[in-house]
Order: sequence, then C-alpha cells, then structure tokens
Amino acid sequence: MIKIPVARTAKEIGEWAELQFMAKAATYGLRIAKAWGDSARYDVIVEGGGRLLRVQVKSTAYRSPNSCGYVCSVHPNSKTRPYTRRQFDFLAAYVIPEDVWYIIPSRRVVKPTNRMIVLSPSNPRQKYRRYKEAWHLLTRNTVKPKRIQCFN
Repeated sequence: MIKIPVARTAKEIGEWAELQFMAKAATYGLRIAKAWGDSARYDVIVEGGGRLLRVQVKSTAYRSPNSCGYVCSVHPNSKTRPYTRRQFDFLAAYVIPEDVWYIIPSRRVVKPTNRMIVLSPSNPRQKYRRYKEAWHLLTRNTVKPKRIQCFN
C-alpha cells in the first residue's frame, strides 16, 4: 500500500498524483510532457504508439459512505465549466490507498451530468473494470512495465 502524501491542500495532492502518473507512464516507455501552468484542461501529454495524447490526472482516497468504492471527481472544480470530450483524450484516475490506476477514455467519463465516478478496484463487476491498469490504451499494445536500472 502506498502512503498518502503529507499535503495541506487538494492542489498539492493533485500535483503529487501527476508526478506518480508520470513516473508510472515512464515505466511503460511512454514519453511525457508536462503542460505549462494550469490553464489547460489536461495535465500531461503522453507520446506513445506514434501519437500524442492529452491526459487529465485525478486522484482519490475518499471511500464512499456506502463502501462501494472510491469517489473520484471528473469535474475541474466548482467555479469552472465541466470538461468537454475535446479537452483531453484520457482520464488517469489514481486510487491512492489501493495504488491502482484507471486509464479511461474521455468519452466514457465526460458527460453533462457526470461530476464523479466510483472506482472499486476489488470489485470484478464494477463499471470501469476494463480500464483498471489499462496502460495499453496509451501505448497501443500490451507492453509490460520496464525495469528501471540505476547507474552510479
């Protein structure tokens, strides 16, 4: 189990989650570019399989009161307009306590009435099960993570 970062704000946790995403994506051989500033509706650009993809990174550690899973926001914030499908290609949602990523096409989560999704890593019947650790959607193949070698 991964430890939740010591952070004072949701923004700090979001920045930490983006770093976690970039590190994990690199193990799949993906090239990553960080969007400058925070005006774009995506957080990172991923180059994989000969294409550039815009990825919005979200994270959650909030278990729903009925314990059916973790609630993850798919809305920027209460002061801005909802996302549209044209603003990013994939949502990368990180369930922090479970150390599990969901790589979900934007068309599956961006809907006018959809402000949150529920992710249940241990439930084989959950709605988003096919996107659990679906890194192949970014790489266009079923490549496994590469071992990182340290050189001194």
